[in-house]
Amino acid sequence: MIQSVCVFGDSVTKGIVFDSVRKKYILLKDSFANMIEKNSHIVISNFSKFGCTVTKGGEVLKKHESELNQYDYTVLEFGGNDCDFNWAEVSAAPESNHVPNTPVSVFQEYYSRMINEIKACGGRPVLLSLPPIDAKRYFAWISRGLNPDNILRWLGDVEFIYRWHEMYNLAVNRLAMLHDIPLIDISSAFLKTGNYQSLICEDGIHPNENGHRLIGETIERYALVNA
Repeated sequence: MIQSVCVFGDSVTKGIVFDSVRKKYILLKDSFANMIEKNSHIVISNFSKFGCTVTKGGEVLKKHESELNQYDYTVLEFGGNDCDFNWAEVSAAPESNHVPNTPVSVFQEYYSRMINEIKACGGRPVLLSLPPIDAKRYFAWISRGLNPDNILRWLGDVEFIYRWHEMYNLAVNRLAMLHDIPLIDISSAFLKTGNYQSLICEDGIHPNENGHRLIGETIERYALVNA
């Protein structure tokens, strides 16, 4: 029986959503982690941070290495910030070459390193795949106050954002297979719904409250099947 879990990740696992009424990011009371903790009575230590990449996540992980063997599982969720670009720079120089926060090869290298470190400390790593983004909404979001025509010229088409994000998600799936560790497929849970965009915040990238509910239900089903 699972009694305790620790989580390392970004704003998705932290439970950050965009409040369209107050026009700001807030910490969701009924985030998927809080929902699981309430429903299952599993103690969850959430070390996730807003804006966290896999490189920064590795630094956070090191601070908690000595306690990882005390948890039944260590859950990891990275990629959403890693694949992102400096959109102001793209807007200002659409003809230039731009690299993401974490190139995909570096992303895989550092994620592998985190997985190996968790195992070496006696922990049991579990990966979460990425919830899909709404490319059109995210494009509108990142273009605020910038030159959307220049950004679009660099992208080629708006849906490039979705494809680029999905490339990092595929990397997460490959890492789970390479390291022979569990992967909880959040992506498919969203895509199987009739309109997954309704589960995403106004910014096009953060799951909203209903999205968090779906993530929580998906993780709970996985835990029951693999108990």
